[in-house]
Amino acid sequence: MKPIDIKRVKITDAFWSRIRQSVRTQMLPYQWEALNDNIEGAPKSYCIHNFRAAARLNEKRRELGDAFEEPVFSYPGFDIWPQEGQEPDSDKFYGFLFQDTDLYKWLEAVAYSLADFPDAELEALADSAIELIKSAQHPSGYMDTYYILYGMDAALTNLQSNHELYCLGHLIEAACAYYDSTGKGVLLGVARRYADYIYERMGPDGDVPGYPGHEIAEMALARLYGVTGEKKYLELAKLFIDRRGQSPNYFDGERRHEAERLGKPYRPDKNPDHNAYSQSHIPVREQTEAVGHAVRAVYLYSSMASVGELTGDSSLKDACRRLWQSVTREKMYVTGGIGGTCIGEAFSYPFDLPNDSAYAETCAAVGLVFFARSMLGVSPCGEYADIMERALYNCVLSGMSQDGKSFLYVNPLEVVPQACHKDERLSHVKNVRQKWFGCACCPPNLARLIESLAQYAVTEDEDTLWLNLFMGCEITKQIGEASLNVSVETDMPWGGRLKIRISAPNAVRAKLAVRIPEWTQPDKLEISLPDGKACETVDGYMYISGLWEGCSEVNLNFSMPTRILTANPKVRECLGKAAVQRGPFIYCAEGSELWLYRLNLRGKITARENNICGVPMVCLTADAKKLSQKSWELYYQYSEPEEKDCTLQLVPYFAWGNRGEQEMRVWLRV
Repeated sequence: MKPIDIKRVKITDAFWSRIRQSVRTQMLPYQWEALNDNIEGAPKSYCIHNFRAAARLNEKRRELGDAFEEPVFSYPGFDIWPQEGQEPDSDKFYGFLFQDTDLYKWLEAVAYSLADFPDAELEALADSAIELIKSAQHPSGYMDTYYILYGMDAALTNLQSNHELYCLGHLIEAACAYYDSTGKGVLLGVARRYADYIYERMGPDGDVPGYPGHEIAEMALARLYGVTGEKKYLELAKLFIDRRGQSPNYFDGERRHEAERLGKPYRPDKNPDHNAYSQSHIPVREQTEAVGHAVRAVYLYSSMASVGELTGDSSLKDACRRLWQSVTREKMYVTGGIGGTCIGEAFSYPFDLPNDSAYAETCAAVGLVFFARSMLGVSPCGEYADIMERALYNCVLSGMSQDGKSFLYVNPLEVVPQACHKDERLSHVKNVRQKWFGCACCPPNLARLIESLAQYAVTEDEDTLWLNLFMGCEITKQIGEASLNVSVETDMPWGGRLKIRISAPNAVRAKLAVRIPEWTQPDKLEISLPDGKACETVDGYMYISGLWEGCSEVNLNFSMPTRILTANPKVRECLGKAAVQRGPFIYCAEGSELWLYRLNLRGKITARENNICGVPMVCLTADAKKLSQKSWELYYQYSEPEEKDCTLQLVPYFAWGNRGEQEMRVWLRV
């Protein structure tokens, strides 16, 4: 199974069309302004500033020739900002040292947008940004503005922390997307020059036998192999994966060499989990538990699955299955969020899933969607698409406001505004979305995923078309010389109706695979099939096969009950509580003093259409009880508490926080 060509599927879905239009018309222009430091009151990015500074340095290099003196590296820090009250130096790097990737992710999102909605003005803007990147590239092919400006003599000496290969990965992803969408190869040329440089330095005969500290280069190199057919890129991706966690540990050696370079005594790190942060503590095939920085982890696991499938390495695929179980059975929030602790933006120990201090970074949920799609490529199992849907409709979508102009980095499951403002332990939790971030990885990551959504919703092999996510779309499926035109209409995600029209100009045998979602009741599925079509359910997908000729129609209606969820008893924070789900959506309560409410499990939950910030959606009204407030002199009393019957209004989790500061809670006392 592989993603369908972006030019052969077009999303027409009402729910997603609104969101994608917001990305196209609001988020992408807004993010371009943010990258250029033009958003009043938002943290400065300095992303475009850095590329311009590197381009000016290259211009000097060309003008001076042999007389040009290369900058000599002196470590300026992980993040560099102008001193307060000072104007930034036009020739210096500012921001976090991975700031280049914000532009690459923006370009990737633009590429997918242009595939669906050609826009000459937007394409011209993207082309100008690509020319800027090209002009900033070092003559050697190296492309990281931090080291280009501060000194290439230190390049590739701190792979664990300094993100050069992370920048390479996002550059490749943007370049491949832009080439696929527009046919233009300028950015692809830049990416290949950098990838060739890295292959020469870090390939089998290179002088730097390391691997990425922050993974993504591996999955990007596999994609570059798919676009170019150059086997060395797949070879390098596998080499990075195979080297990871081997003994002696490469990153331990890096730290020793860094200490020697700075003339400081080397003190071995006594923390055995130090390398677990970057999933380099043991070889990847021996890893059974998801540990460390959550985004890095799922990017690695996605790469392992893809490279394992491309190379036929079953040991990589087996490791991915084990790690998938660890993530989704023990370390995932009900919203599809991952990363339970703000310390290292990381996975905690199994079943440690606090609600109010949850990290659940937006990028981590995006990465879980990547991991799920990669696992679908290993084996088409409905469970992978179920998790992809859960993360996408809840934790991913909650990362952006309804207007696409403010964002969440952290996605908690419980918020009390006063605690966010006054409790230092919750300083990472924001109860309203932010205009931008100094470390702004999440907003452009959101944009690129949403704009490329068709490649997750629909996948294919030679004769089968899988519908993994339910959304209206138009698809052209090639089967040899023949083709199928498939039109999907649905009232999902709010209703369960699905109509699939298939038009075959010439008779062709093919399979249509429709996921049976976990939130439905399979025994209540209503289905009508064309004559002569066989139907079989395997691993969560309904396969409809036969000879397709002329026009046919498949109709399905999935029941969409409101479901009450209880957490594994090992999740201490959720004992005696319940969450509510309808269709793909997890619901939450907004208001004040929400801890006083108890959901009445024997009461009614009524679905009704509502409007939040101008967006129609299905909200819920649930029977509940509320503890009455009295005048308390102490924090306890001896009398029985009094409760009154009431109702609770529940909104889809992704929509919380769009109406000002309020409390929010997913898990409710029962």
